[in-house]
Amino acid sequence: MSDARMRIPGPDHPITLVREMSRAVIRAGGRQIGETGDVLTLHESAYAPVHYVPRGDLDMNLLTRTATMTFCPYKGEASYFSLAVGDEVHPDAAWSYETPYPAVAPIADYIAFFPGHTELIFRES
Repeated sequence: MSDARMRIPGPDHPITLVREMSRAVIRAGGRQIGETGDVLTLHESAYAPVHYVPRGDLDMNLLTRTATMTFCPYKGEASYFSLAVGDEVHPDAAWSYETPYPAVAPIADYIAFFPGHTELIFRES
């Protein structure tokens, strides 16, 4: 892929992906919305780590794509989703890089949630 806007992670802006070894339960509004043994944690420069969960391990019926999109020169274009649990709707609570840049290609079929909308609880495998 050769996008003039794409930047390659390096010493000045490192990005690493770590596959977590524990199972995780994803909860929102007191309800379990997913469970997985395949969390990817993205560490990017000085930002807080971000946990990405496979779409196939989430109840995707609770997520609705919105018109919001953002761009990261290291990861690509992100699509956003609102999360509806019970009577609560959390606009743009989650995002996904559906065609990420090569440096972060493993997150292609994963979704991340903004803090405060869900909780990720790791359990012993």
